[in-house]
Amino acid sequence: MTDTNGVPEVSATALAPMQSPSQSLEGERLEAPVTWKTYLMCVFAAFGGIFFGYDSGYINGVLGMDYFIETFEGLDKATTPPDQFVIPSSRKSLIVSILSAGTFFGAIIAGDLADWFGRRTTVIAGCVVFTVGVVLQTASTSIGLLVAGRLIAGFGVGFVSAVIILYMAEISPRKARGAIVSGYQFCVTIGLMLASCVDYGTEHRSDSGSYRIPVGLQLLWATILATGLLFLPESPRYFVRKGDKEKARQSLSRLRGQPIDSEYISIELTEIDANLQYEMQAIPQGGYFSSWANCFRGSIFSPNSNLRRTVLGTSLQMMQQWTGVNFVFYFGTTFFTQLGTISNPFLISMITTIVNVCSTPISFYAIEKLGRRPSSCGFIVAIIGVTDGQNPHAVSAMIAFICIYIFFFASTWGPGAWVVIGEIYPLPIRSRGVALSTASNWLWNCIIAVITPYMVDTDQGNLGAKVFFIWGSLCTCAFVYTYFLIPETKGLTLEQVDKMMEETTPRTSSKWKPHSTFADDMGVTDEKAVVAPKVAHVEV
Repeated sequence: MTDTNGVPEVSATALAPMQSPSQSLEGERLEAPVTWKTYLMCVFAAFGGIFFGYDSGYINGVLGMDYFIETFEGLDKATTPPDQFVIPSSRKSLIVSILSAGTFFGAIIAGDLADWFGRRTTVIAGCVVFTVGVVLQTASTSIGLLVAGRLIAGFGVGFVSAVIILYMAEISPRKARGAIVSGYQFCVTIGLMLASCVDYGTEHRSDSGSYRIPVGLQLLWATILATGLLFLPESPRYFVRKGDKEKARQSLSRLRGQPIDSEYISIELTEIDANLQYEMQAIPQGGYFSSWANCFRGSIFSPNSNLRRTVLGTSLQMMQQWTGVNFVFYFGTTFFTQLGTISNPFLISMITTIVNVCSTPISFYAIEKLGRRPSSCGFIVAIIGVTDGQNPHAVSAMIAFICIYIFFFASTWGPGAWVVIGEIYPLPIRSRGVALSTASNWLWNCIIAVITPYMVDTDQGNLGAKVFFIWGSLCTCAFVYTYFLIPETKGLTLEQVDKMMEETTPRTSSKWKPHSTFADDMGVTDEKAVVAPKVAHVEV
């Protein structure tokens, strides 16, 4: 439809100027409408979880394979008593835990690399390092080379696991950030399941393919992730931190599917920039060591201090590991073998990983609709009682309760911890804060991997199923911890999360509503802002 001058008419609604950030404090105008392209770009980054899951999961089955035991321990199954035809606890502990040790240091280093070279570049570098480690593991025929390969691969997994969470949190739209970051944990569960399925398919091979196929398949995951990331944009918040607003604008334009001069892009970019300026004023600036020290400034009793946030992030990941779920995924096959009445421990291990995969998508809904706090508080674990290990019915009951136990973890603590650590840190320390939190995950992962064989195996502590009393007690501690310390961040931009943590406490955070913006408070404007007619977009 046109007017008398031949100029297309635009409705009054379309021409209405957009509200300023201060007029729409809940963030409706702080981010552009979300398109399918945006979702797909964000979700692909979650593929990095395959690394964590598969590399953690394949060793579970490999340690129980006859050919692997014969090759790496020099034993003959035909002449060795069944109770001695196993990997000793000390070697099992070393093989499993060395990956987590490498990942701990890789995660710490990744925090600096992410700030120096970019989030996306660091993840790609992690894929390269991981590939070197996988090649060494595949070629190994002795414990020494296998351990060296897992250590190097651990560095790569550390790069990926620390920075991919940071990257996803920074590029995801606020309305779906929790669900998208939960996708990382979902990919972890898929990786565990794939590893278990591959182990199940190769366990009876009488050649090196029994363990080399599960190990070598990891090269595929590294190639897919690294190649895909080459086509994704860098985090706009990284460019803002580097002072390059033009590249930040271009990146944000691609991520939001909006023209580069869109007012949506202008408003969101201005808020990111204003938040950085605010935090840079509040946080003392200095050299390299001073920047690390910033993560520990402030009082532990102040809800918005950097120290409080760092303690929260690192302790949150510690509590996730204290749930004990990785005991099942690291040592499940050998644990089920010890129960004696299970004919195929590999099959049971595969079933537990399938339960894990099917349970995790529940968190996509729960985290966005119910929030972070209820999703975490909902963790109720079934403590496996002491039963007669030779009674098939008792063993079946234990397996059923283990599956229930995994269900609750997968739908709450599994994804929830990763979501929260990506949201609670201010931009100046975000990369290092997420790195420290992820390193905490791997440190406690390593500790649990080291001590569990000594606790459970018959030649050591011989706790057996009693170990679940420990995991159940620790889960009770995690419930209390969540109620008093985890803030509610549902539906807020990262910048709004920062403001919320300044003005409220975890127990009252769910009632907090945005009432101002950093752009207004700091008087920051975008010199390239263009007040354009609103363009119709389909919001998904």
